[in-house]
This record gives sequence, C-alpha cells and structure tokens, in this order.
Amino acid sequence: MTLAETESTPWATTEGLPFPLGPTRIEQQGAYNFALYSKHAESVTLLLYSENDVINHVFEYRFNYLKNKTGRVWHCRIPFESMQGASYYAYSVDGPAPNGRFEWHTFDRDKILLDPYAKSVFFPPAFDRIKATRPGSNAGKAPLGVLAGDSEHFDWQDDHRPRHEADTVIYELHVGGFTSNPNSGVRDEARGTFAGLIEKIPYLKDLGITVVELMPVYQYDLSDGNYWGYMPLNFFSPHHGYLSDHTVQAQHNEVRDMIKALHQADIEVVLDVVYNHTGEGDHNGPLYSYKGIDNSTYYLMADRPDAPYENFSGTGNTLNTANRYVRKMIIDSARHWAHEMHADGFRFDLASLFTRKADGSVNANDVPLLSDMASDPDLAHLRLIAEPWDAAGVYQLGRAFPGIKACQWNGKYRDDLRRFVKGDTGMVPALMRRLYGSDDLFPDDRMNAYHPHQSVNYIASHDGFTLYDLVAYNQKRNGSNGHDNTDGADENYSWNGGWEGDENVPTAVMKLRKQQIRNFCCLLFLSNGTPMFRAGDEFMQTQGGNNNPYNQDNEVAWIDWDRLHANPDMFRFFKLMIAFRKAHPSLARSRFWRDDVRWYGVGHDTDLADDSRSLAFALHGASQQDSDLYVMINAYWQELTFEIQEGAANAWRRVVDTSLDSPLDFLEPGNESPLPSMAYRVPARAVVVLIRDKDEGEPL
Repeated sequence: MTLAETESTPWATTEGLPFPLGPTRIEQQGAYNFALYSKHAESVTLLLYSENDVINHVFEYRFNYLKNKTGRVWHCRIPFESMQGASYYAYSVDGPAPNGRFEWHTFDRDKILLDPYAKSVFFPPAFDRIKATRPGSNAGKAPLGVLAGDSEHFDWQDDHRPRHEADTVIYELHVGGFTSNPNSGVRDEARGTFAGLIEKIPYLKDLGITVVELMPVYQYDLSDGNYWGYMPLNFFSPHHGYLSDHTVQAQHNEVRDMIKALHQADIEVVLDVVYNHTGEGDHNGPLYSYKGIDNSTYYLMADRPDAPYENFSGTGNTLNTANRYVRKMIIDSARHWAHEMHADGFRFDLASLFTRKADGSVNANDVPLLSDMASDPDLAHLRLIAEPWDAAGVYQLGRAFPGIKACQWNGKYRDDLRRFVKGDTGMVPALMRRLYGSDDLFPDDRMNAYHPHQSVNYIASHDGFTLYDLVAYNQKRNGSNGHDNTDGADENYSWNGGWEGDENVPTAVMKLRKQQIRNFCCLLFLSNGTPMFRAGDEFMQTQGGNNNPYNQDNEVAWIDWDRLHANPDMFRFFKLMIAFRKAHPSLARSRFWRDDVRWYGVGHDTDLADDSRSLAFALHGASQQDSDLYVMINAYWQELTFEIQEGAANAWRRVVDTSLDSPLDFLEPGNESPLPSMAYRVPARAVVVLIRDKDEGEPL
C-alpha cells in the first residue's frame, strides 16, 4: 500500500496517522494530518491561529490517546473546513512533574510550543524570549509553525550537483556577515541574505572556490544574542534573517535559488549544522519547543536538581542523540536539506557529542547518528565533515573518532602550522606529518585505510582569530562581547611580528605580517589533505583582535570588502596558490605521498633537532602525470642557504618566494624564474617553491 493509499483509509481519515511527523497537507482529502512525538505527555492539544490574530487560537483539537496516539506519537486529521483559514499552528502539552534524572520533565500547559518538525517558523510582532522563561502563558509572544511552510513549487530544472575531489577548496563563510557591510557591493535589499550570496558567486569563482561551508542557516532565535547561529530553534526551517523576501512562501525557495546558482557555478554547498544542542539553554532558558514537548527525551539530563541539564556543548544543554527518536529527527532534517534543498554535505558542530550515551558517558566505538546516515541511501553519498571534539574535554581527532568515514576538522594541523610559522622550537617533525596528510592521525594501514583527504586542513576558522589577526595580535581583545575578555581561547599560537594591534603599524612589521600570511597560505595549499580557509582571509580581514565575535552583528564580524581593494596583492597570492594546487594533482591525492616524497633540510639530511626551523622536500609527480616540486621552508629569523639536492640548476624554475612583494612573490605559469645555481638563499621566515617539468625529472 502506498502512502497516498494509507492516508485515505477509514481509520486514517478519522484518527490521523503517526507518520510523517509534522503537518502534512493531504489535498485529495481536503485535510491536514498532524503528528507529534512525545513519550511522556499526558495531554496534547493542537492550536491553530489565523494570520490576523496570533494570541487567540481559532481552533483547538484535544488528542484522545485511545484514538489519536500510536506508540509514542500523537496524531490527528483535521479537515480544511474546520481550520477556519488558519495560517499558523502550535501545541499545548502537559504531563507529569519531574521524577529523577531520566524523567526530568518540564511540562507547562500554559506555554505555546513550536513543533520540532515545522518547516517554517513565524515570529509574531510581540515575540518575547523572556516570556518563555517565566510562569504563565506566552500566547502571542511565542514562535509558531507555518502551515504552508514549504508548499511553494520550485523548478530545479536539470540541477547538477557537483562533487569535487583533488580540486576541493573549502571556503567557510557566514551568510549574513558575508554581504551585510554596505561596502559589499550587493544590492541594498540583498545585503546579509541568501540572495546577496548569489551576487558574490562571480567573486568566489574568480578566487577558485569549489566548496562553500555555510555557518548555520537553520532558524535560530536572534533575541538570544548569538549572531553566528549556533543556538538553533528549529532544524527544518531556514533562518528568516537571511531572507530578502520575508513572505512565508519564499523562505525555502530563496535558499534553493542560492544553492541552484552555486551548483551552476560548479560550487558545492556544505551546511554547518548544530545537531548537538538547541537554543532553549539550561533550566533558566526559554521553553519554546523541545523542553515542553518531551524534555527528558530530547536532552541529556544530569543528576543535579539545581543544574539538571548536561552541558557538554558549553551552551546550556545537550541533545540526547543516544535516543532513537532524537536521531530520527536529525536524520529527517538532514534528509530534508539534502533531498528537498539539494545541500551537498554537512559539517557537524561538536560531533563528539554524538558519541555520548544517555548517561553522558562516551561510546568510543560508534557514532550511532553517523552510522544511521551511512546506511541511508539519501545521505550516504554526502560530504560529511566532523568537528571531532566537544566543549567538555572530549577530543577524538583522527582514528579516535569512531565515525571512520567522515572527514574531520584537523585541529592538530591548525595548531602545529601556527606554532611552526611563528618560530616555536621542535616543530619540524610535526610539520612533516601535517604536510604529508597527517597519517599519524589518519593511518592507512589495512585495518583503518583512511585517506589523507579526510583531514580538513585549516589555519583559521570562524572560531578564533582571523588569519590577519593571527599575525597582528598576541592577546585577544574580546571586551566588546560583554564578558570582560574572559570568553574565547587564551592560547592562539599567534605572533604580532613585533607590534601589537593594527594602529600605527611600522612598515617593516606590516611587510612581515604579509609575508607570514603568504607562508600560511603557501603551506596550506602545498599540504596533502582538504584545504579550508575562512572568508576574507584572502585580503587580510580583521576583527580587531576579537577571537570570539559570536554576538557581533556589526562591523566587527562583517566582511570588510574595502580590504579587498586595499590588499589586492594578498588576494592575488591566494588566487594563484589555489590555481597552483589545482594544476598539480601530485599535491592533493587520494592516498599518501609515500615514496614520491623525499625529505631534506638545508642540505641532504633533514634537521629534526629541537632548535631546527627549516625543512625541504621534493615531491615527484610522475605517478600523477605531474611535474616535480621542490619546497624550501625557513621559519628561522635569519636567512638560510639551501642546497638543492636533486637535478640540475637549469632544470628548476622558481615559482614562489613569500619574502618578495607582489608580483614577484608568485610568478605565473610561463614566467617562472630559472635558477642560476643549486644554492638558494631563502630569506628569514619564507617559503620557496620550485618546479621541474615532468620530462626532466630523475627516475626514482
């Protein structure tokens, strides 16, 4: 029996069906089916509201568990004519009082509750977060589900979903902050929106981006002050603040327009998703949805009556992904965004939280949520990226993370590259590992068989200093966040080049800062693995030393496009390094370099001593039908002479020297500089890249 046939059976028409969850419009019957999961509820009431009155409901339906409940799901069927033209809906749910850790209920019959499966969310003009934290009704002040949430037709035409491999370059951006600045160059009405991002696609193509990783775009509550979007309210609805057209019908289609346009430009779309907690916070937070529907199902609870929520996320609560119904909600959300919205992948925020069991302990052998995705034909093919740690000290980078197929943000890469470039001692062995693809973390032995591309290599992300601030500030400056500079990481492995901050910077210091940025960029795109960098780093975006501007919806966190015009040399270097990586498949491989790489120092032997700050390597490209590369890296504060260990001088041509100003820092194809001798003087804190045509290489 098909779903349509099931929906029209006599029992279904009178009692409703427990699937799918959420509201379902059944046109042939002239009715809506409503289904809500709540294991512990004792009474459930559906409330319908008109567009003109969001305080007084126009219709209510009290569920009878003997008629309208199957297993843990409450359901009903409401004819159109009974709904009195309603546009919005919500629930009132009541149940038992708290009864121990695993049944810590927070039912409140007075609260108007948002359906977790609402496809769109409406915020009434009098919306009030505080009202949801206090006793009494919050009618007229609560977010409501939209009945016609995703009902508008969208023509995908022949949408092609790209899939990049060796040419993958991930660009992390915030949809709002990318174009909110008046100097972004987009139409005023499109600034800070999905539509604004469409207008910037030519820029992304020019730079060479093949994957955009969008910081959270699911609906969140702006009134809680989290501009980044990491406090989700709903997992199915696009965030209304990123819409240029605020009509309900446009919500999903504006996202589809953006994704379709990015696909037409051969750019993948990866969504940064927060499936580990919600914006309801701890016991002092608002009761919007999950808490009032079935608190002890949705959240991990602690055995602390005065602080009942486990806070492994650092945000007040932690979703109970050990519960199969919570996992189902997440899977349904992911399927919605992948199938209905054509998203190409997900980056899972604090993914180690998915290994938490119901008692808060860690399952070191499995990530049930990712295992469920891997077995789902609609999701298994997606690009999945894990942030393999949580906010409570669990750190599972590499093979320690049981989701063996997922890519991972490589925090070790970030830290080791930062420390090496700033000149810390003892970092040469670590640098070799990171350039090679981090095989110590992602081993390709017979048992594990990891790939280097599973390491997402990055120097800077939204969470911390920008790349420019990394070379401009020794100390964070987070005072404007309102926490007396106590928020954000204290250890950033940053170095200001001898001058703190960005005011009255001496010319020599600014030259050094640019050189250090080129060093970071060069090493990132020379490394085996998947490169990622944050929006604006290609033109020295600054946040004034703020390494945690999560609540700064202003010029602090917005991309300052004037810096692109002020620093075209840096943009050029990034663009050419990206093109260089794409042109040399020898760098980005499915497998580790193995015998194709030879490691050297300033001479023949690699210097692994604690005080060493230099390294060279030759990467042979014959196995990839590519040219040979010779890279010399000097993080020492004095010039070093490297003796090139392979071939003849006239075979090698210089491509990159990060110590030089533009355009000499990167010589474009056809303009590379032949070497006069086998001795190359690499200036202090510089990287030099040489190339040798494949027909001139030596046999291995």
